[in-house]
Amino acid sequence: MVTQVIRSEWTKIRSVASTVWTLSLAVVVTIALGMLISGLSANEFDNLSERDRLSFDPTFISFAGMSLGQLAMIVFGVLVVSNEYSTGMIRASLAAVPQRGTFLFSKIAVATGLSLTVGLATSFVTFFLGQAMLGDHRAEIGDPGVLRAVFGGGLYMTLIAMFSMGVAAMLRSPMLSLGILMPFFFLVSNILGNVSATEKIGRYLPDQAGSKIMQVVTPVDDNTPYGPWGGLGIMVLWVIAALVGGYATLKKRDA
Repeated sequence: MVTQVIRSEWTKIRSVASTVWTLSLAVVVTIALGMLISGLSANEFDNLSERDRLSFDPTFISFAGMSLGQLAMIVFGVLVVSNEYSTGMIRASLAAVPQRGTFLFSKIAVATGLSLTVGLATSFVTFFLGQAMLGDHRAEIGDPGVLRAVFGGGLYMTLIAMFSMGVAAMLRSPMLSLGILMPFFFLVSNILGNVSATEKIGRYLPDQAGSKIMQVVTPVDDNTPYGPWGGLGIMVLWVIAALVGGYATLKKRDA
């Protein structure tokens, strides 16, 4: 039964053009912007102050494109779950698979596997191309903490997609889900994290906590009370909460 549901969900995802395009966009944007920022950083390195040079993190710089690439992953996560609600296909799906937990988590498992594959491939390509642009200032994959950061980049993209799936399962509307998630990650999180009065709150938001896994060099003025794995753990808790909320909503409400 589960195998058949998983196969069905895989067919749904790969047959919908919008989900394929959003994943492709995540890859292109992340790599292209990462290369651009890396090239600009290499050109500006000689103009940096001594303090900024101590905080220079070539690995993290190559992941600068994640800030926009994650938006495409959000769209992917939302569309995977909420497309069936917008088309009305959810009624037929639940009639075919009345076990709602099996239905939802099979969908999430397939989308997560795809997100992880794309995320890891994007992360490694972004790193190597970004380091090529950094030239003499580059990091090597064997340097301390670098491999963890590169794997972490793929995990970060995957968790962003999973969190979006959970939110979409709760809200059951692509427009409402995107209308909340896009401003939250693109504006609200950045504002909370960069204003002194709210930065202690902002550092516990999923994107800010999770992005620590991609850092190798700790900034001089960084007083965050957790490390890379602690930050990823906080993000995982957000994802679990979103998925549990999505399951509870699906279990309780009619299609």
